[in-house]
Amino acid sequence: MSTPSVTLPGGIWNLGDLTVTRFGYGAMQLAGPGVTGPPADRSGALAVLRAAVDLGITHIDTSDAYGPRFTNELIREALHPYPESLVIATKVGANRDERGGWPTARRPEDLRTQVEDNLRSLGVEALDLVNLRMGDAQGPQPGSLAQAFETLAELHHDGLIRHLGVSNVTAEQAAEAQSIAPIVCVQNMYNLAHRHDDHLIDRLDAENIAFVPYFPLGGFSPLQSTEITAVADHVGAAPMSVALAWLLQRSPNILLIPGTSTAAHLRENVAGAGLTLSPEDLAALDQIGL
Repeated sequence: MSTPSVTLPGGIWNLGDLTVTRFGYGAMQLAGPGVTGPPADRSGALAVLRAAVDLGITHIDTSDAYGPRFTNELIREALHPYPESLVIATKVGANRDERGGWPTARRPEDLRTQVEDNLRSLGVEALDLVNLRMGDAQGPQPGSLAQAFETLAELHHDGLIRHLGVSNVTAEQAAEAQSIAPIVCVQNMYNLAHRHDDHLIDRLDAENIAFVPYFPLGGFSPLQSTEITAVADHVGAAPMSVALAWLLQRSPNILLIPGTSTAAHLRENVAGAGLTLSPEDLAALDQIGL
């Protein structure tokens, strides 16, 4: 097991036998508008990926559907051959259509093709972590994930995937996945304003399974935005800094993957996530999602 140096807020977490920094990087914003096409600033996209590794970040989240393919190809160009400590997590379960939509693609043959596409575009023989994306753009939807997850479990058995996870799922679907094969993470929308996964986070923490939230400031009402801004003004920080710091302090199994397309903004996010919130600040923030 390789252990990265701890210079980032939050310390480290073990995804199975892979040790990662709790502060990671989400690569979705590297693609063009609507997560489609190449980046407007290719050199800047390559620079932010290299800056992430230079800062000590060892967890990058991506998908071959971003672009599609452009984001993975940027990661490969910027970082291959990859540092031994770097863990690249990807997702399968959706494709892209000509309008930029995200139609589901969870038949066994679809998933095998997506895994092969990720292997090819990232330039690896095995994927560190593959999350099965369920639900739709509106969020998790009820239903069994058994057939799709069993397909990924087979690919894991075949050595093409090192670790498995699930994304955009209900608590029941996460448990169903665990009944089929071990998982190392659940990746769902979660933030101060959307606390529906509180019980799931606590259960996963007890089982040493990571929870990876996305959209740290997504879906806030105007009132909720005003409330987090008030706390941010009180501590002299940006709302995003407060949102990231709160997530790191919420539970030790929470891993951050904030995205950005510039190295300067990445450094701002790292600095902001290291903010220490007082008990009074945390109490005020806890009221936002109630």
